[in-house]
Amino acid sequence: MITVLLADDQPLVRAGLRALLDTEDDLTVIGEAADGAEAVRMTRRLDPDVVLMDVRMPELDGLEATRALAATRSRVVVVTTFDLDEYVYEALRAGASGFLVKDAEPAEIRHAVRVAARGDALLSPGVTRRLIEEFTARPAVPNADRLTPLTGREREVLARVARGLTNGEIAERLYMSPATVKTHVNRMMAKLGVHDRAQLVVIAYETGLTRPGQHP
Repeated sequence: MITVLLADDQPLVRAGLRALLDTEDDLTVIGEAADGAEAVRMTRRLDPDVVLMDVRMPELDGLEATRALAATRSRVVVVTTFDLDEYVYEALRAGASGFLVKDAEPAEIRHAVRVAARGDALLSPGVTRRLIEEFTARPAVPNADRLTPLTGREREVLARVARGLTNGEIAERLYMSPATVKTHVNRMMAKLGVHDRAQLVVIAYETGLTRPGQHP
C-alpha cells in the first residue's frame, strides 16, 4: 500500500485528489495539510511514501516545505498550475522527486504517485526537455568535483539518465543488462546522497556532465 499526504490550501483540490487516489487498491491518502508548515509537521509525524505538494501555500510555500523535508524518506511531488512555473525548478533543487500539472489526467496523477513511491523517473520526456532548458538557461558555475566518487561507467549511465532514458534503453545503448543499469543507478544515488532519478538529472546538468541538445 502506497501512503500519500495531500498538501494544498484549497479544500476542493484536496477532496478531488483524495477521491482520485482512494479508489485505487494500492493507494491511500493518510492526511491532508492546508499549508506548507502543516505539511512538514504531518509528513514527519505520518511518514507517507509520497507528498503531493502545492507550490503556493500560506505559512510556508511548497518550495520551503520541500526543502524542509529533504532529509526524510518521503518523496515530494510538486503540484503546480503551470508546467513552467519558476518555482518548480527550485523545488527540484530543494529535493522534490518531480512535478505534476494540476490539470493532468487522473491516470497520469495515479501513475506519478506510484512512480515516485518506487523512486523511478517521474518526468515525461517533454517536461524533462523544458526543465533542462530552464535549468541551463540560468547562470551557474559547473561543479564537476561532485562527480568525483563516480566511476567512468557510472558517469556514462548518469548522462543517459539525465537525457530521460529508461533502464532498458540505457542497457541497450551501453550493452549491459537492465539489472546492471539499476545497480549503477542505485550506487550513484548512494554516492551522491540523493534518493531518486530526478535528483540525478539535476546533478548531471548542474555539473556540466551533459547539455541540452545532446543525442540520447
